[in-house]
Amino acid sequence: MAKILIVDDEKTIRESIKTMLDEEGYETETAQDGLEALNKLQSDNYEVVITDIKMPNMDGMELLEKASKLSPNSFFLIMTAYASVKTAVDAMREGAYDYLIKPVEFDDLILRIKRLVDFKKLSLENKYLRQRVSAEKGFQNIIGKSEPMKKVFNLIERVAPTNSNVLIMGKSGTGKELVAKAIHYNSLRKDQIFLPVNCGAISENLIESELFGHKKGSFTGAIDDKAGLFKVADGGTLFLDEIGDLPLNLQVKLLRAIEDKEFLPVGATKSVHSNVRIIAATNQNLYDKTKSGKFREDLYYRLNVIEVKLPSLNERKEDIPILVNHFVEKYCNEMGKKVLGVDNDTMKTLMAHNWRGGVRELENIFERAVIFATGDIISVDDLSDHVRGSMPVHTFPDSLKEAIHDFEKDHILKVIKKYSYNKEEAAKALSIGLSSLYRKMEELGIPTKSPEELNN
Repeated sequence: MAKILIVDDEKTIRESIKTMLDEEGYETETAQDGLEALNKLQSDNYEVVITDIKMPNMDGMELLEKASKLSPNSFFLIMTAYASVKTAVDAMREGAYDYLIKPVEFDDLILRIKRLVDFKKLSLENKYLRQRVSAEKGFQNIIGKSEPMKKVFNLIERVAPTNSNVLIMGKSGTGKELVAKAIHYNSLRKDQIFLPVNCGAISENLIESELFGHKKGSFTGAIDDKAGLFKVADGGTLFLDEIGDLPLNLQVKLLRAIEDKEFLPVGATKSVHSNVRIIAATNQNLYDKTKSGKFREDLYYRLNVIEVKLPSLNERKEDIPILVNHFVEKYCNEMGKKVLGVDNDTMKTLMAHNWRGGVRELENIFERAVIFATGDIISVDDLSDHVRGSMPVHTFPDSLKEAIHDFEKDHILKVIKKYSYNKEEAAKALSIGLSSLYRKMEELGIPTKSPEELNN
């Protein structure tokens, strides 16, 4: 049953409504004014708030305005003894779902609450369906069929249903936020908020207030109470991107918020509860930063319950053809152009290029290429200068399948030689399993023994 907060400065009214709703099976709590109600909304979740308009300390309209930021998922029923159209309209404009005229008819109140709860359930179901579509779309946007990406997909599927914290590690352009969204939208929190925060994009002076909120007057410019992102994301997932840039002094506060599920807003004396799942991401080596004292070791292990390592595009070049097809189709649809794909020389150039910017660099290149393409096939001339410089001096066969085959063979052989035919080390460097490496070597005709072993 729904959890309901009853707010009225008249004890007789709030207690009688509580008794009646308790008998109907609802879970209820009471507050004697808007200020007490606001404090309760900060520390707990209520599906329905029934509040009087005229109250001391903070009236119902002010409560409605402030609560819309703290508890946006709560539905408000306004009670007023002033049966004016203006009062009702003002309340509805501020976000109230419905209003009641005092003295309240209990049968009418029960009917309205039942209607409201049914409406909220329908709204959540619609929200769930929209987010499921979004989830499936987000998962599909993580494109790849290579062995390293299959490992990532498998890990997402296993990790998503849990509440464990996740640390995503990968270079810029590897799709860390896409993976975080896929985890969230396939989790038990999928019908709650996914809130991304770039820890490196917020100034050190403001980041504590942004994450944990502040009380009015706690510092210059704090003209009102502010709910931090930890509170806004309550019940959902907080994605902390570039976590390695978080100042050391805030790392302590973050650790406590994760461990205790509560935190102290700036200038506050009372802790605020928040149940969020943390997904953090970084392009830095946090373990090395713990050794140098630039990142707290206890926070590192608290965040790194499950680690997802994303391969760079250079480590999964076999995915380039399907990524190219995806981006060509995407930007043709956006620009109303008809481009069928790329020619063999272009694909050879892309396979030879050093992708320092990862998938994001590849996407930017094809947004530009589709703009400048004059025919239905993208050629090397349509690529930007720095990519054209990657045109390989050695030649590949015209067949795309054969070209990828030759590239894979050359690349695997080069890595195996680099590690002196130590297949376990080579498999790690290639980000594939040992059995997959042996299978690839057999398919590509690469000897499993070194020349020295073959001669003995």
